[in-house]
This record gives sequence, structure tokens and C-alpha cells, in this order.
Amino acid sequence: MTTEWSDWKPFPNPKKSGILTAPFGAGCYELRHRDGRLILFGTAKNVAYRMTSLLPKDHYGAGHRSNTAKRAHVLMHLGDIEYRTVAFATGEDAEAFERELKSSGIHIFRT
Repeated sequence: MTTEWSDWKPFPNPKKSGILTAPFGAGCYELRHRDGRLILFGTAKNVAYRMTSLLPKDHYGAGHRSNTAKRAHVLMHLGDIEYRTVAFATGEDAEAFERELKSSGIHIFRT
């Protein structure tokens, strides 16, 4: 399976202005601090929608996220976070790639 990550982009602050560029279909995402420390990763059938759940609802977050620590971390460091995405043809391909990311053990949030 060939993966082509997008370039790193600043994570947008929806209370200001910004654009989240992510697949509307299956894929993975990864967030890091600008200094390169990896924060978290994830997979979704709709990456763009899932990434919006990284923000609290009062900051235009959407969807459900059971790990509120992730939301708090993203909000606290919003001006310092970058993201990248990769699209896949199927959700199964995205999940297989996510397992590889998880096995690396190098993210602040590993789940």
C-alpha cells in the first residue's frame, strides 16, 4: 500500500478564520507541534468530519470524541499545531495504516 501524506498545514482556528483541508472519504490524519513532537493520529471514513471532533463543541467541534484530553490538548496548543492527511480507497486500508502508526509508539496520545 502506497501512502502519500499531504504537506503539513497549520491546524485552523475556527473562531478566527482558516480552512481544514482533508479527505471527505477514508483516510488517516496526524497532528504535531511545530517543533516536530507528534501529538496524535486517527483514521476515519470521513477524515474532514472526524478532525473537527478534535475541537470542543463550543469551538465549533463536531462529532463525538470520548478522549476529552485530546480535545483539551489541541485547544490549549491550537496556534502551535500542524496536521497532515492521507487518503485511502477503503476504510480497511486506512485502518491497516493506522495500526502501523499506533505500533510506532511515538505519539503523545497513542489511542
